[in-house]
Amino acid sequence: MIDLHIHILPGLDDGPQSMPESLDMARQAVAGGVKAVAATPHVAPGLYDNNRDGILRALRHFRTQLHTHGINLAVRPGAEYLLDPELPALIKAGEILTLGDGGRFLLVEFPAAEIPLFAEQTFFEIALLGVTPVLAHPERNGELLRNPGRLFPLLEKGVLCQGTAGSFTGRFGARVRQLAHHYLREGCYQFIGSDAHGPVNRKPGLAAARDAVESYKEETASLLTAVNPERLLRGQAPVRTPVTAGKPRPGGKSFWGGWRGKIRSRK
Repeated sequence: MIDLHIHILPGLDDGPQSMPESLDMARQAVAGGVKAVAATPHVAPGLYDNNRDGILRALRHFRTQLHTHGINLAVRPGAEYLLDPELPALIKAGEILTLGDGGRFLLVEFPAAEIPLFAEQTFFEIALLGVTPVLAHPERNGELLRNPGRLFPLLEKGVLCQGTAGSFTGRFGARVRQLAHHYLREGCYQFIGSDAHGPVNRKPGLAAARDAVESYKEETASLLTAVNPERLLRGQAPVRTPVTAGKPRPGGKSFWGGWRGKIRSRK
């Protein structure tokens, strides 16, 4: 498996605060069947003011420590960005760390309780720059818990989704678990990540979530934890996740096929 969402670099955010903790997380990930991860520290202005250069320096040091301690875990660059209207400008300036640093897929999160009013416009501007937004843990967002249908218009415009492993197993409560499985049945997710933050609490682990997803379709579990994450790191678009219950939603348009077409029509 490949974990595209893990806070494993020490001292950068609310994840591990020391190198020994980070190395313990790496050992746990390997023991749980993970061969590669994307290190995704938070980037949130005024709270976690991480930047591209600082994250890459921390990543290089961590890789050296993994080699020294004989831990066979591939670690790729990345970050988890709090959705902000300034993200398109940062992309233009070359200051963003996409997943795998391939320039194509950007991991973003909403504030915990709401969907910002600028969300759709910011996603649109990001997509016009050739970058696909990957929305982390939508099932844990307060507004989506109240109104799950608000996610679908974003998906129809090309936003991808990554569920948190613990959401499928009840780690974040019954309501989050229910919504995670609802979105799974509707084919909303392309990836599952651990969103691990330490070796004790919220520790690495995808196997339990993979087992939960296998209860629907075995191939879906592999798609979300192995096939699509590997495709993303290669710069390839993920395979569409099948709908497992009810009627499939109507096929949506991507930013390029939808809004960009409208832009052309105005010229």
